[in-house]
Amino acid sequence: MATWSCVKQCGACCHLDPQERPELEDYLSPEDFALYMSLVGADGWCIHYDALSRECQIYAKRPRFCRVTPETFEQLYGIEPEELNDFAIDCCRQQIEGVYGERSLESLQFERHIGLDLSQC
Repeated sequence: MATWSCVKQCGACCHLDPQERPELEDYLSPEDFALYMSLVGADGWCIHYDALSRECQIYAKRPRFCRVTPETFEQLYGIEPEELNDFAIDCCRQQIEGVYGERSLESLQFERHIGLDLSQC
């Protein structure tokens, strides 16, 4: 069974382009939506994402919508804690594939990281 965890130096979730996330206003409060939009740079990436190090520069102080916790996902998306693992895996796959491509190094690293047996692919 695959177990979700974040892959260091991936950064796919930092690609915030609102055109690719049309449902933002459905689950973010007006305040969170305004904060989200203030973080989107001209290139669609978060203004706090360092493309060279591929890391968040405000990780410890990042907004709640950037955190993958049972509480956050239940509040924002209505995902029950016992469903979080599968939901987070699906979200990451979609985001990584959308940003880097289905057969990208980042996609393969994510699959290895969560424990997927790539010999079965």
